[in-house]
Amino acid sequence: MTDADQTAPLSTAGAAANPAALPNAAAIPGALVRYRTLAWITGIWLLFLVGEMIAKYGFGNDGFGWVGIVHGWVYFVYLIFCVDLAVKARWGFGRTLATALAGTIPFLSFYVEHIRTREVKAQYGL
Repeated sequence: MTDADQTAPLSTAGAAANPAALPNAAAIPGALVRYRTLAWITGIWLLFLVGEMIAKYGFGNDGFGWVGIVHGWVYFVYLIFCVDLAVKARWGFGRTLATALAGTIPFLSFYVEHIRTREVKAQYGL
């Protein structure tokens, strides 16, 4: 291998044929599992938060104030795992931002998780 081969930028075009050629390829499956798990947990807690808002503003029941706090911390961990996967999978800023914001809209985290999982599995041959 020459010095020119070592300094050439890596392309993701052949990643499905040879996923081990990319840096962090071995770390992708673990990051994907963490992201998927937190996407689902975040989505479920967001639905609980919607229920809390309905109870609070629709029926005057203030007994569920802790749901927003739990969702906030779960969303924070989701953001960490989302960025972790984005760095390892070499996502661009737009894809990372869209994936991170999916945890703020009810049901969207489930859909985006499905799409991102399919993309990462296809790209890295998982």
